[in-house]
Amino acid sequence: MKLCIRAHDLGVRGTEDILGQLECLGLDGVQMVCYKVYDGIPYEPNAITQEKAAEIGGAFSCAGKIIPLVGAYFNPVHPDREKAARGRDIFAGYLRSCRAMGCGVVGSETGSYSGDPWVYHPRNRTEEALQKVAATFSELCDIASDCGSTVAMEGAEGHVCWNVDTLDRARKMIGRKTRVIFDLYNYMDADNQMDYLEILDRGLDIFAGEIQLFHMKDCNFARGRRPVQVPLGTGELDMSAILKRIKAYDPEAVLMLEETTGEHIPHAVETIRRLWAEV
Repeated sequence: MKLCIRAHDLGVRGTEDILGQLECLGLDGVQMVCYKVYDGIPYEPNAITQEKAAEIGGAFSCAGKIIPLVGAYFNPVHPDREKAARGRDIFAGYLRSCRAMGCGVVGSETGSYSGDPWVYHPRNRTEEALQKVAATFSELCDIASDCGSTVAMEGAEGHVCWNVDTLDRARKMIGRKTRVIFDLYNYMDADNQMDYLEILDRGLDIFAGEIQLFHMKDCNFARGRRPVQVPLGTGELDMSAILKRIKAYDPEAVLMLEETTGEHIPHAVETIRRLWAEV
């Protein structure tokens, strides 16, 4: 098992400080969102160069740290078509440069017609929405194929791919190689929150062999509304049961802390490593 964290959750900027934090915290690598941790890489098309990507990748390799995912999240169904197109172009740029960074996979969620923020919109649950997402990611898969990289997709209850089955349908409509970012908490809502282990079991079955990494979160259950996220290891999720299932699925799984920051990181790291050894 490799235990990683989103680079921008470390609270530092630049390769040297990121690597220093990883070493200090006993973490194996990061989900890299360059425009959130590098001053010279704005959220713009073609902002990441092959040279800068290779510089980052070389430093991580020398430090023995990994980048299992490059994040370039965008909203493919944003009602502002210019924003949607810009996000797609930025994603495409990372597909072309990610291998120089030592990572062949670039990921995004599937967006919402709400625009900003990405929250539930009734139009998300339509066939039109799913077709639009599939068409956009299919175009990105063409670009990925040309440069030897891979597109990864992440579902979320308020987005177009709102459960395991809609993400599965979208990927089948695309009909090309894609990878899955599996975030159990993302799929939990007011109605299904107590069934989270069943959601996990279904995802592990449907996406067998195709999960790039698991986003790790914790939460407390909330009557009549979505569960409330809390620092990992302090909530009501049965983390032992979750990790036991993931370990049986893939003993070499990549676990990615997400939205775990500051003083909560060491406890989350200790909790996951201890439970992983026990299950």
